[in-house]
Amino acid sequence: MKILLDENIDVRFKRLFLGSPHEVYTVRDMEWTGIKNGELLQLIKDNNFNCWVVVDKNIPHQQNVSKLPCTVIVLNVFRNTLEHITLLIPELLAVLNDPSETKVLIIPSDKRTVKD
Repeated sequence: MKILLDENIDVRFKRLFLGSPHEVYTVRDMEWTGIKNGELLQLIKDNNFNCWVVVDKNIPHQQNVSKLPCTVIVLNVFRNTLEHITLLIPELLAVLNDPSETKVLIIPSDKRTVKD
């Protein structure tokens, strides 16, 4: 699966996919930093990405979900830090390893906490 990590996700998160069967790119890798979501979605489609991983909980409300070119996975975290999003990697990998036709998936942060 070809995956794009949104620019609001720490680029170090990509390292957690080492050893997985997925091709993972960051927005920075693709040199798409600063591109707005509408144009970004077209680039995602043009570059054959299967999945866009974001932390922006508003994406499903801002975009016409039925027209999304790929699955959007929202990491619903309390704080957008590497420490907080890393807690979701098991659930994220499970979802990626069992693809569905669902256009938007939300992975909640559940009750696990990080001491700040």
